[in-house]
Amino acid sequence: MDKRYFGTDGIRGRVGSAPITPEFMLKLGWAVGMAFKHHGACRVLIGKDTRISGYMFESALEAGLSAAGAHVQLLGPMPTPAIAYLTRTFMADAGIVISASHNPFYDNGIKFFSASGSKLPDSLELEIERLVEAPMSVVDSAALGKVTRVEDAPGRYIEFCKSSVPTSTSFKGQSLVLDCAHGATYKVAPSVFRELGAQVSVIGAEPDGLNINAGVGSTDTKALREAVLQRGAALGIAFDGDGDRVLMVDHEGLEVDGDELLYIMAVDLHQRGLLKGGVVGTLMTNLGLELALKELGIPFVRAKVGDRYVMAELRERNWLLGGESSGHLVCLSHTSTGDGIIAALQVLKALQRSGQSLSEARQGMRKCPQKLINVRYVPGAVSPMDDAGVQAAVAETEARMGDAGRVLLRLSGTEPLVRVMVEGQDAVLVEQEAARLAEVVAKTFAE
Repeated sequence: MDKRYFGTDGIRGRVGSAPITPEFMLKLGWAVGMAFKHHGACRVLIGKDTRISGYMFESALEAGLSAAGAHVQLLGPMPTPAIAYLTRTFMADAGIVISASHNPFYDNGIKFFSASGSKLPDSLELEIERLVEAPMSVVDSAALGKVTRVEDAPGRYIEFCKSSVPTSTSFKGQSLVLDCAHGATYKVAPSVFRELGAQVSVIGAEPDGLNINAGVGSTDTKALREAVLQRGAALGIAFDGDGDRVLMVDHEGLEVDGDELLYIMAVDLHQRGLLKGGVVGTLMTNLGLELALKELGIPFVRAKVGDRYVMAELRERNWLLGGESSGHLVCLSHTSTGDGIIAALQVLKALQRSGQSLSEARQGMRKCPQKLINVRYVPGAVSPMDDAGVQAAVAETEARMGDAGRVLLRLSGTEPLVRVMVEGQDAVLVEQEAARLAEVVAKTFAE
């Protein structure tokens, strides 16, 4: 069955437009409570990022869950992976994150974690959708769910992050700049790196409810690149609004993306004999990573775009390491989901072991020229992916690129966007073909 509300990463959209409304969130909270009640007494954790709408949706979800008889524990502003971790350690039935990740403040969304700290299976998402469409009822007053607040949630998560590196780890003397995107990592991330001895300066750590991801964070590293150069730091670390993505900036002010960070971690694990199996990337992963890993004899496979698909492939193969160019990096030897802070710690530790700077470590992977253009479209009866004209344009581009390149069109799972990607060894040709293909899509499905 097709899902009506759930996308690749939960439910997301513009605040005030269906389904991102208080009324829907009330019903969604009730549906989640009812779906999980087959376990018996139902307990759900709720965390959020720093968007102003988070207060409104937290209250609505809380009311719906209580009406279903589910008990709620509020975590406040916390990174998405922290909710996954705390759901496991509190032995809760589910975890809910109110966040639209890297999107602007006027968007919001809901993500869910199971008791194991993993994304919900499709079957459970479909069950929740079925209940959302059913009439809402309220349990007897004596059976209503209770709501409490977890006061020590940040401290618990900070200690968990620190436990992902050896207890002897010290980054003393290393100067870092953290960009917290005015988002969910603004309190915990600086504490983690400072407590491990690093000299930390911070930008993007003054959230006002409206500035999340605005000119800061992993979606816009300009401010971080400038700060690293101005402060003479060893490197910079950029998180996104909910803390499940990470990118870096080397001491020369150059951005280091998720593919390159994945390469650095893979090399470190491989050299220490701890890389179990291979590495999972996505259809968007740069060809350079695949070639670099092949030279080392490390298997590499591509999953569909989305961290849930990377996770599914890792679990299917019983591998430990995977991720996306955007900075969703999954280290299953340490946690159950993509975690920006933990991934950053693994990269720093890998650099420390090798004695290399971030700039030096990235040199082992030569990125192929790749151009990604997002084309906004108006959803209609015909998908851009099924349009005959668009398909013909893709075939023409593939013919011109030949065996030395890749062409990929895909729909965003969170926004009405067609992501047009062209990759190859000839940078000029890549730019030309990506622009041509994006123009075809734009003209055919103009907003």
